[in-house]
Formats: sequence, C-alpha cells, structure tokens
Amino acid sequence: MRILLVIIGTISLILGIVGIFLPLLPTTPFLLLSAALYFKSSPKLYDWLLGQKHLGPYIRNFREKKAIPLRAKIISITLMWGSMLYCVTYLVPIIWIKFLLIAIAIGVTYHILSYRTLKK
Repeated sequence: MRILLVIIGTISLILGIVGIFLPLLPTTPFLLLSAALYFKSSPKLYDWLLGQKHLGPYIRNFREKKAIPLRAKIISITLMWGSMLYCVTYLVPIIWIKFLLIAIAIGVTYHILSYRTLKK
C-alpha cells in the first residue's frame, strides 16, 4: 500500500509541477495531495517535498495559513483568463461551451480570491 501511495503522490507531484506552466491544470490541489500521500507513506519524501526551495514554502503557506501570495494570485488569474479568452475566441465554436468556459473562469477566479492574500 505504501508503494501505491508513493506512486500516486509522485504522479500528483508531476501534475502539480506541470500545472505551474499550464494555467488550466490546478497546481495547489496536486501539491497538497502529494504532501498528504507522502506524509502517510514516506516521511523521507514528505520532508524532501517540504524542503524544496520553490514548492515547500508554497505548500506550507497554504496548509498552515490558508493564504496565497499576491504574485501567485495575479499570475494564476491572468494566465487562466488569457487561456480561457483565447479558447472562447479562437478555438471553441459551440456557444454553450463558450458560456461554460466563462462560468468556470468566474468560479475559479472567485475561489482564488476567496483565500487570504499572503503578505511577506
């Protein structure tokens, strides 16, 4: 069971890292899932993940303070809206799917803005 949790945690970590660069793939849930799975299966991997220069503080801040840094909010919302507007304008011909994508973007924006802003 521990090996399965490590494998799923690693897949989740990879998806979380890819999500940093692809705005439609959520980063935080995958990183938090990785941390939880590593915590249950491998304290060594959990400590390694939290010790990472870029990912560790992001996970700790979210888990402990329930806050997102202002820069992360701005980048994620800007990239998401840019991607959504591009898709709605150039890629999606069906009107109800366009409305669905805009509704998803509004919901995700609300969700991101509902978290406190982390001040450094």
